[in-house]
This record gives sequence, structure tokens and C-alpha cells, in this order.
Amino acid sequence: MHEIQVTVRFGETDALGHINNASYFIYLEEARIRFFESVGYNMNVKSWNFILASTKCDFVSQGYFNQILTIKTYVSKIGTKSFQLEHEIICSQTNALIAKGNAIIVYFDFVNQKSDVIPAELREGLESYLVYAE
Repeated sequence: MHEIQVTVRFGETDALGHINNASYFIYLEEARIRFFESVGYNMNVKSWNFILASTKCDFVSQGYFNQILTIKTYVSKIGTKSFQLEHEIICSQTNALIAKGNAIIVYFDFVNQKSDVIPAELREGLESYLVYAE
């Protein structure tokens, strides 16, 4: 699995002191960016080939200001033109699962404005993070 850590900032919490629900999607986006870097893609928007087709987040337990969160990312499915990422957000101090999410990513040709077949070298990188459900 690919892993990153984030520290919850005060501005990412709500009036009850919990992590605001919208903040989780920012954490998942950061995890996806770092994941893409790990398979050889940088954030050069002129050569970007990904569209987020769908994303969701299930809130499992409460997270709070100043907690260190570990976000684990892995691939659960690879199709011809798309793939699915899974995320687990875990409190590093307690090892408690805080949230889990997923994203469906489409490989996209922005010049021709259509989905495209996942290139072999990207597929190989994705397969290195592929985890089969038990």
C-alpha cells in the first residue's frame, strides 16, 4: 500500500471540534496526488491524463485537531480505461480507522476529449499496488 501522513489543522475542524466532512476529501486528494507520483506521474497539468469520475468517503469514527492521520491507498480494480483506488484514513496515535473512501479514475485524452486505454507502463505501476478483496 502507498502511505502518506497528514496532521489535522485547526481550520479543518468544525464547530464541534471534529474534522469537517469536506476536509476528508482534501486528504484523499492529497493521497491520490502522492500515489500518482509514486507510479511515475507528476502534477504537470500540461501532461495530466486523469479525470476523477467518482469519489466517496465513509466516516467511521471521529477525528480531531492536531491528530496525525495515515492515509493508505491501494488499487482494487483495473479496467481498460479506468481504475479504482481505495483509501483508509487511520489515526496514527490510536491506530483507529477514522474513514475509508474510494475513487474511480479515468485515463483521459484531453486533446481529443475522450477516455483512452491505460498505457502499459501505467498499468504495471497500478498492478504493483493491486490488492484483491478476500
